[in-house]
Amino acid sequence: MGGFFGSVKRTDALFDVFIGTDYHSHLGTKRGGIAAYDPVIGLQREIHNIENAPFRTKFERTLSEMRGNAAIGCISDTDPQPLLMVSKLGKYAICTIGIVNNAEALMKTVLARGGYFDAMTGSKVNSNELIAALINTKDDYVEGIRYAQDVIEGTASILLLTDRGTLIAARDKLGRLPVLIGKSNEGFCVSFESFAYKKLGYVDYKELGAGEIAEISADCVTQLSPPHKEMRICAFLWTYYGYPTSSYEGVNVEVMRTRNGEILARNDSAFHDSYDIDYVGGVPDSGTPHAIGYANACKVPFARPYIKYTPTWARSFMPVNQADRNRVAKMKLIPVHELIDGKRLLLVDDSIVRGTQLRETVEFLYSHGAKAVHMRSACPPIMYGCKYLNFSRSSGDMDLITRRTMAELEGDEAINHLEEYCSSDTPRGRAMRTSICKKFGFESLEFQSLEGLIEAIGIEPCKLCTYCWTGRE
Repeated sequence: MGGFFGSVKRTDALFDVFIGTDYHSHLGTKRGGIAAYDPVIGLQREIHNIENAPFRTKFERTLSEMRGNAAIGCISDTDPQPLLMVSKLGKYAICTIGIVNNAEALMKTVLARGGYFDAMTGSKVNSNELIAALINTKDDYVEGIRYAQDVIEGTASILLLTDRGTLIAARDKLGRLPVLIGKSNEGFCVSFESFAYKKLGYVDYKELGAGEIAEISADCVTQLSPPHKEMRICAFLWTYYGYPTSSYEGVNVEVMRTRNGEILARNDSAFHDSYDIDYVGGVPDSGTPHAIGYANACKVPFARPYIKYTPTWARSFMPVNQADRNRVAKMKLIPVHELIDGKRLLLVDDSIVRGTQLRETVEFLYSHGAKAVHMRSACPPIMYGCKYLNFSRSSGDMDLITRRTMAELEGDEAINHLEEYCSSDTPRGRAMRTSICKKFGFESLEFQSLEGLIEAIGIEPCKLCTYCWTGRE
């Protein structure tokens, strides 16, 4: 994933962008960057690797080394950004969120027109430079952004800092990701996460619609292109990677997660009438509010049988080697013996993707004396790797524990019965759940239904992207 934050004020904007960007650190762990515009100095830019140190520590000196009343910052799990561009449209800085699946084909198109690329990430063209190159083929920013979003297969929300000292913000074509604007007495800001600007004294001004483009100055917000009628915002914003204190389309993340757990428990009522569960707990951190909602609804005590130790094992430290990743994940888990030994536990996780670390967690609990571990997923069975964002992406759908298990049960024929496998009311659905339980040592397993998830979010189903569960665009 990734996130961005921008501000344009009558006074210096660097502090707000420094803090606002840092508040997006949960969305990315690889690269961070800030660009600023000052009428005397012009455009400035700084990028750092943040894989083994948080954004804040890498950019503290930026507050004294850069200045400007307009600035943008970003956290990225992919390419270094923002980039500084020089084009017929003017000089500008650009950062983007999303993914370009047809980058190679678009690169060839740009090169055939006489364009060139300079910024490389490994052996690949920086996707931000590619998007900028597409924008630069047109006669103005709006036409260029529309063109880029039309030809990109994937998703691209775009934030530009112009050499006029204004920001241009564009939400992706189908609004899969949020872009919000906040207002203060000194100016405006643009953000992925709404809480990031509220902590800085801004209040909600507007949320851009799908495909909407706006130019922001210290004095006003001007709509450059209206929103599209169709929207497909990613449902995983609420389920997993959105921050608990943020709201998207008017729906708070923490409230949704708690409600989601309540609905999961309601659908699971026959289960907890039959089993003597001692505690309901969450797989931290994002599974915890789902679990609280579940516990509240089924009247079983909520507890934290283990705690993640994060002061020295920060999320940003994650080795490349999978075996070492698993070891680090296991070292973070600190048990509360009194809440594990001899207890029947029901854990709620935000989702089950590959299941690797979940297996480690269950083994950890049994090794500390758990009598039984039941597992619940706060979202439906994931059947497809996401092709629009970076969540649940994999080298292939067979990396997913659901698809892998289905293939083991039924081979190639399984793909023709996805809806049956999603449901616990069918023989295929029960067989998949039983097989996963055997693999991971679960006493039982159940998933939230798609209908239950949509109910928990509370916006029209036609406005939600549920591709990873249904395969439907």
